Amino acid sequence: MGELISKFFTPDIPGPVIGLLLLLSFLVIKGEVNQPLGMVADTFRQHLGLLFVPASVGVVLFLPDLKAHGLAVTLALLVSVVLTIAVTALVLKFFWKATHDE
Repeated sequence: MGELISKFFTPDIPGPVIGLLLLLSFLVIKGEVNQPLGMVADTFRQHLGLLFVPASVGVVLFLPDLKAHGLAVTLALLVSVVLTIAVTALVLKFFWKATHDE
């Protein structure tokens, strides 16, 4: 459904992003995860490691390029990890205050 919306209405936003937003909206409105969706999510989570196989193959395929630009790649990874942790902490802090301020 996200791909269709992306294709016809908002080509700048990827279909999977729209699909995840639709799923999130559905779950927020419904207020719970039904059993069939929970079973699919659990199965997907159990096999999530398989999604890293193509990325690993890509790393091996482009190993000479990674060696040539190792410092830049390492710096980009470190900065992105630090920013991810910082943003996660800020979001957690915001929601913690919102739910525990009484």
